[in-house]
Amino acid sequence: MNKYIKLAIDCANKGIKNKEGGPFGAVIVDKDGNVIASSNNRVLIDKDPTAHAEIVAIRRACKLLNNHDLSNYIMYTSCEPCPMCLAAIVWANIKKVYFACDRKDAARIGFRDDDIYEFIKGNNDLISLKQLDRDECMNLMQQYYDNNGITY
Repeated sequence: MNKYIKLAIDCANKGIKNKEGGPFGAVIVDKDGNVIASSNNRVLIDKDPTAHAEIVAIRRACKLLNNHDLSNYIMYTSCEPCPMCLAAIVWANIKKVYFACDRKDAARIGFRDDDIYEFIKGNNDLISLKQLDRDECMNLMQQYYDNNGITY
């Protein structure tokens, strides 16, 4: 077994044992294999639906490294990242992710990742998403751009 996947599973087991969240764990390592950050899912304990293992690990790594760019790091997870976590991984510039269980395994035990994947494809009406007042908000976008705001 891959030692980092094992560590991600160990994190997930800790979270389950402590009733902190679902069966998910994540580990971020550098190119030399040093563990930078790890976490279990903390949705229940933190009362935060965004406290997935991958996102908590990203937050911890960024804080430790004092940087929002994790482009030289690798993530290992106990399960295929959900769309929210995938977006966070992309924003963090992580280029390699290894996972054990997949989204179908998560769906079998009641997790709704597939609903979100289907929504992204435009195949359901999970939420109502409508644009309002774009012209009024464009000032904000232009101001950031004009002041050399950092894009990431």
